[in-house]
Amino acid sequence: MNNAEVTTPSKDWVPVLRGRLSIISVLLVVVSLSPPVWGWSFRYGFVQSIQFCVLGFGAPTLFVAGAPWLGRGGRAGLSILRAPRSWCYRWNSRRVREKAQLRTLVAAASVVTSTLVWRAAPPVNALVHHHWLLLVEAITLFVPMVFLMVEIIESPPFTPGISRPYRIGVSAVVMWSAWVVAYLAGMSHDSWYTSFHHAAGQGISATADQQLSAGFVWLLTASVFVPIVFWNLAHWLQSEEDPNEDIVKLFRQEREHGFFGSAN
Repeated sequence: MNNAEVTTPSKDWVPVLRGRLSIISVLLVVVSLSPPVWGWSFRYGFVQSIQFCVLGFGAPTLFVAGAPWLGRGGRAGLSILRAPRSWCYRWNSRRVREKAQLRTLVAAASVVTSTLVWRAAPPVNALVHHHWLLLVEAITLFVPMVFLMVEIIESPPFTPGISRPYRIGVSAVVMWSAWVVAYLAGMSHDSWYTSFHHAAGQGISATADQQLSAGFVWLLTASVFVPIVFWNLAHWLQSEEDPNEDIVKLFRQEREHGFFGSAN
């Protein structure tokens, strides 16, 4: 009796923890778009870089990892959305999963494009003078990343439709796109983001601010994608299935289609 009372609650901590990830994601977005972070992002480049990484990488990943569409009802009380069962069945159906690679490429291209646009000098400088652009940045960063993460990480009841090696490659490319822009900005002898005001002898210099910006982009993007890469790599290597099974299946399908096509 006592053992049952002790062990039963332990089964519920996983969905509760998963649901809290979505709540943390929403809180991170709210904090990033509220004072004092709102004001600091227009004064310091490194704060804007942290804000960019939270809105574009950290918060969307936590949101999807939290599986907010489970609809747990009052038991856990942590679900944000509720996905109809018909959507879940349709998403996990073979017809939809066959298009997973195309969806992943489109989502990854959207994330990379948003990253390159919002870390380029003109948009960053425009954000300092036109604060309403920050809301546009938040939407155009958050939404594509959510669609990408649904294809890369497990978010019950939705399951990724692409293989683990494919997930690893896409994650690495998206991470490297942010790293390249941060590297170019951080190692540049000229200031990219000239709209941030830095007075001599007061606070950090423009060079230090730009280098801190690059460092935070590297650190925060790595904290999002490196665990995803190693998680998928470990499960791929430990899988009992042959890693080349997907390739073998493709060859078999092509051979069968070719045989029946020639027969007709």
